Amino acid sequence: MAIFFQISALAAEQFQPLFALADAALAEIGAKRCLADAHPGYPCRVSLADAEVGETLLLLPFLHHETPSPYRASGPIFVRQGAMQAQSAVNEVPDSVRRRLLSIRAYAADGELLGAEVTEGEALETVIEAFFADPEVAFLHLHNARPGCYSCRVDRVTAGR
Repeated sequence: MAIFFQISALAAEQFQPLFALADAALAEIGAKRCLADAHPGYPCRVSLADAEVGETLLLLPFLHHETPSPYRASGPIFVRQGAMQAQSAVNEVPDSVRRRLLSIRAYAADGELLGAEVTEGEALETVIEAFFADPEVAFLHLHNARPGCYSCRVDRVTAGR
């Protein structure tokens, strides 16, 4: 049986007002402004693309797993100024995800951790299929394994969607 999935980026609206803040105000919320000085190297969680050299980004903490359990989690993310939310097609893996070593975390609908794996992005579909073969797995979170940054969410979808 084929497994269908969709990768979701974060919504731009929650981050764009932060670009108007002064550096001191950003520091108060644990964020900072930076310029991309390499490509790839600054993966935006809204566009699911790496920033180009010279682009302005925010590096900020983000609560990516809001659950009333020990698995509640936050971590650092990059967001490009003016980024538009990526709309990945079913079974599409963006290049910025595919080129990295990934930590995959599988969660039940109630947010409890059911499993975890580390894989190269080139092999991501195999790991997604293995996790979604378990009907208890409701969604996955991907993290860039080396720095530990949250990357994106993966949901199971029906074939017709």
